[in-house]
Amino acid sequence: MIQFNNDKEAAQALQEKYNKLKHEIAKAIVGQNDVVDAVLISILCNGHSLLIGLPGLAKTLLIKSIAEVLDLKFSRIQFTPDLMPSDITGSEILDEKREFKFIRGPLFANIVLADEINRTPPKTQAALLEAMQEKSITVGGKFHKLEEPFFVLATQNPIEQEGTYPLPEAQLDRFMFNIYLDYPSLKEEIEIVRTTTQNLSFTLDKIMTSHEIVYYQNLVRKVPVPENVLEYAVNLVSKTRPNTSQAHPLSNDFLAYGAGPRAGQFLILGAKCHALIKGKFSPDIEDVKAIAVNVLKHRLIRNFKAEAENVSLEKIIQGLL
Repeated sequence: MIQFNNDKEAAQALQEKYNKLKHEIAKAIVGQNDVVDAVLISILCNGHSLLIGLPGLAKTLLIKSIAEVLDLKFSRIQFTPDLMPSDITGSEILDEKREFKFIRGPLFANIVLADEINRTPPKTQAALLEAMQEKSITVGGKFHKLEEPFFVLATQNPIEQEGTYPLPEAQLDRFMFNIYLDYPSLKEEIEIVRTTTQNLSFTLDKIMTSHEIVYYQNLVRKVPVPENVLEYAVNLVSKTRPNTSQAHPLSNDFLAYGAGPRAGQFLILGAKCHALIKGKFSPDIEDVKAIAVNVLKHRLIRNFKAEAENVSLEKIIQGLL
């Protein structure tokens, strides 16, 4: 049983745990500091993340390492064009007593790595996204609750788009963060090549349990938010909607569609968690700005003019900030 005298003590304990998590993950992952921060924040906010990066940037290793230090049950699903919904949710079979028995699929884990989610047909994507939203699945008319905590960390390869099924905007909106992994720096890449071409072995310590994660998720929600920060987040989302009274000139020029209300919810939740891990007891506008790109990037759709003039979503979001 986790017990603290007050929420201030709990917040300080979370900051210490977070620093230990980062130190432990660094044993397995060189660099990618911002990416690790974003994934951990989304987990502490009970959100899901979409990781987009080129092959070989350690997306899978990163997620496996995080599952290990959090002492969570990990499951990896390699999404392919022939994957059916029952392959991920599980299915009912007839046992030797001629009774239907439910065999659980790989979704019954705490952290699910959905590898190359855009490789599988919409029917299977929809089954995964239902589980993400409802934290439960229905098979053969029977309701099955998924274990808490439950996170989906999905990956996409941004270059090889042949034979893919891009996620519709309504489904992308289910993800709290869209996290982009870039190439490591030269110094980091030298370190990666050095450590991965030797006979080195290491074990990652368990830093946090599933019970602690649920406790800290509830703590994040209890963090008070000043009215000006709340208004800033909602105004920021409103500015992304072209041809509305609140629209920013950049949105009118370069966006076809803006973000919905869920973006504002995730901006505030993410800002609360960002404040806690930085040792603050309440978020400010800088905390909202720190996570804004990850929250907004997959919720905005550029128009033809933006694509023709090669105006990136990052540039538009920075302009809005």
